[in-house]
Amino acid sequence: MDTAFGTYAERIPREWKFRLDVIPTVRRNRNDKSRQAMESEGELILGKLAQAEQMVLLDERGKQLTSRALAGKLSDWQIDGRDLCFVIGGPDGVSDRCKQRADFTWSLSQLTLPHGLARVLFAEQLYRAHSLHTGHPYHRA
Repeated sequence: MDTAFGTYAERIPREWKFRLDVIPTVRRNRNDKSRQAMESEGELILGKLAQAEQMVLLDERGKQLTSRALAGKLSDWQIDGRDLCFVIGGPDGVSDRCKQRADFTWSLSQLTLPHGLARVLFAEQLYRAHSLHTGHPYHRA
């Protein structure tokens, strides 16, 4: 899946300064109900964000968008002018603080997706949105 992600990430325009930052999953104890780990991961995520950055949280409970709607949303975000950060949470999701910090919550699917697959789908949809803006034939619908 890293190869598939890399394929789409390479197609994203250089001027977007697209990069992937991976925050290690916090170690869970046998008796851990994962709330503490999720809170710790949330602090790590929020620590990476600049205060002025727009944060888009990818979460199955977010708003689903068509590819064309995503292209429009991406255009709106670019007009806003702030840097944009997309967040995919840990295996148990994200903390309430992360949810509250999000400027928008986007659902790739109502299905729960493994991180690798979510990354590939996310990168492909960003590239598709870009292709819609530029009139590139990648998006054929």
